[in-house]
Amino acid sequence: MSGSAAASPVPPFGKWRVGVVDDHEAVREGLKVLIDDAGDLMFVGADATVDGLLSLVGEVDVVVLDLRLADGSSPAQNVAVLDERGINTLVYTSGDEPYLVRQAAQAGVLGVLRKDVDKEQFQEAVRTAAAGRQVATMDWAAAVDSDPDFVDLSPRLRQVLELYASGEATQRVAQETGLSPDTVTDYVDRIRRRYRDAGRPAPTKTDLFKRAIEDGWLPIPRRFRR
Repeated sequence: MSGSAAASPVPPFGKWRVGVVDDHEAVREGLKVLIDDAGDLMFVGADATVDGLLSLVGEVDVVVLDLRLADGSSPAQNVAVLDERGINTLVYTSGDEPYLVRQAAQAGVLGVLRKDVDKEQFQEAVRTAAAGRQVATMDWAAAVDSDPDFVDLSPRLRQVLELYASGEATQRVAQETGLSPDTVTDYVDRIRRRYRDAGRPAPTKTDLFKRAIEDGWLPIPRRFRR
């Protein structure tokens, strides 16, 4: 979501209402302190998942979102859920997984903060995002620019990859997508060429499965979650 620029955003209800989604309790507790320490911000709740937070709280202006969550959800999925509720999103991350940062940026988050920002920077970014304004940071640009090998796929190619990489046979993928088996094979070959050209070859189905996870097209398997 985006909004018009303003010199000094003012919360319409006295304080900006802020939620937190992070699967580390210590981080959630720490952010609560930072949020409540700002006079114009109000912590309204936190949870390890977006669905969990939304079941706990009522009105929220902005959610501070970690990128990699234990439920295996992708940034794009989480941002879409929040956007449907009219909630702005600000990503708060270690920044060591730029492909997830790129996903979040493409999904429409208002900014990306690294977890080493100071208190004042964090609070200012939260109030700016709560007001629907872009939070421009060098960290965000650097994280995205440092991932030149991200392979963006059309919705159709992504659908084929999700099914095929998950273990479905070519015939089954064809049935699910309404494509012919030959077309599915052609699409899989095209996807492989994209990854090869990006310097991330995926000659086997297992390799494609790994690439789909890396780029957020498939959820992280439970055994690899934090």
